Amino acid sequence: MPHILIVEDEVAIADTLVYALQGEGFTTTWLSLGQAAVEHQRATPADLVILDVGLPDISGFEACKQLRRFTEVPVMFLSARNGEIDRVVGLEIGADDYVVKPFSPREVAARVKAILKRLLPRELPVVVNTPGVFEIDLPRYLIRYRGQPLTLTRHEFRLLQCLLDNPQRVLSREQLLDALGVPCDAGYERNIDSHIKSVRAKLRAVAAEAEPIQTHRGLGYSFSPDHA
Repeated sequence: MPHILIVEDEVAIADTLVYALQGEGFTTTWLSLGQAAVEHQRATPADLVILDVGLPDISGFEACKQLRRFTEVPVMFLSARNGEIDRVVGLEIGADDYVVKPFSPREVAARVKAILKRLLPRELPVVVNTPGVFEIDLPRYLIRYRGQPLTLTRHEFRLLQCLLDNPQRVLSREQLLDALGVPCDAGYERNIDSHIKSVRAKLRAVAAEAEPIQTHRGLGYSFSPDHA
């Protein structure tokens, strides 16, 4: 069964999460410090991390940054702060969801299941979208461009994968958010642009003259095989 690492310094909240998640069949580990959670994930990887933003030692944001240096494990933030900037920052540094306190433990469990379901690999192990140009290796979470492997974050991988799987189709920011497994109510739509910018820079490092990702102002983005 999937194992969930809960990082929360309030015992009552942690207990309710453990109860709700174990009731859904998950196994859990509870820690109260961010640095301990980072080291635990390095030694004994969990399948998903629920991370409180306001921890006693380091912030949840800092813990997530440290996690992203060595793992793409899904991260769900818990926070008492409901400001849009906090939600956007949390998602921008690599989280998959942001839940505001107080919350329903059953809702958190449902969101955990939804994230893990979205991240399940597809059945086909390898998909070649444009022969000789792009190759998607799903088991390795790797995309090659003109034979060169791209160094992508998990969000960048899924964003580019979604575009490649839908050649010539204009995808809105909301559709691309869904591909990332990020809820559309997370206030994250505009940050799709920064991910696109990063992916484009990595593609141009391989082929400066190509422009496979096309911008459609007011609509979204598309993959153009003719410009790859």
